[in-house]
Amino acid sequence: MLIDNNSKYIPMHSGPVILSDAANKPESQMTPLEKVGIVRDGISKKDLESLKEKTTLDYDKLALALAVTRATLINKKGTEKFNAPLSERILDLASLYSYGYEVFEDEARFNQWMFRPNKALGGQAPYDLMDSQFGREEVRDIIGRIDYGVYS
Repeated sequence: MLIDNNSKYIPMHSGPVILSDAANKPESQMTPLEKVGIVRDGISKKDLESLKEKTTLDYDKLALALAVTRATLINKKGTEKFNAPLSERILDLASLYSYGYEVFEDEARFNQWMFRPNKALGGQAPYDLMDSQFGREEVRDIIGRIDYGVYS
């Protein structure tokens, strides 16, 4: 953590903004109330496209990670918004990727890590747990341990 001359917190490393329209700062650095506002407003198809491009996940992989059909993701257009439950899962996935990008400081390396079997996950790849809130929490915890150097 760094502090500037005006005693403001400056993050040591910052991930990218993944949802270009919904977010004006990295999703991993949003407060819960900021996330609630975005979810209530809804995530647009345009933001999903931004997530798809940044994470290199195709529609099939996104559909599995978000526990929806491929058609649900494809049928929206441009600024059309997804319902609140799906918007929440999209934002949570974007937040997890944003956090991973911050910690790994290399988007391609993190994207690859997501698909590699992981001993801490019983041999499953982190991506394989994305369809569940509890799975995403477990992966986020492992990323945190990597960040703090206590990953084993």
